[in-house]
Amino acid sequence: QVQLVESGGGLVQAGGSLRLSCAASGRTFSSYAMGWFRQAPGKERELVTAITRSAGSIYYTDSVKGRFTISRDNAKNTGYLQMNNLKPEDTAVYYCAAGRYGLGYTKAAYDYWGQGTQVTVSS
Repeated sequence: QVQLVESGGGLVQAGGSLRLSCAASGRTFSSYAMGWFRQAPGKERELVTAITRSAGSIYYTDSVKGRFTISRDNAKNTGYLQMNNLKPEDTAVYYCAAGRYGLGYTKAAYDYWGQGTQVTVSS
């Protein structure tokens, strides 16, 4: 079992920045790929970015490329999502997730989920 706790969400103006953290406990964090998903009201939960166990491969959805950066510190059992130049359309609940099998592009690829943290971007 892996327990994930997100933090760092909040209200920010368009163009601002936030840094989300995902603290993992339980099994060894470095054994899992990590993904950040988001879900806006009335929409499906979508993958924003993902990173492999050793950070050798990273994926970004097109809408966040050049603005968001995923990273992880396996020694601290923590993952991060740096979000710059935020836009109102980035408003959503952001979830971190851990998966046992490489870089996952769908929700089904992830075994453990955090409770989510709200990100609201005002225009």
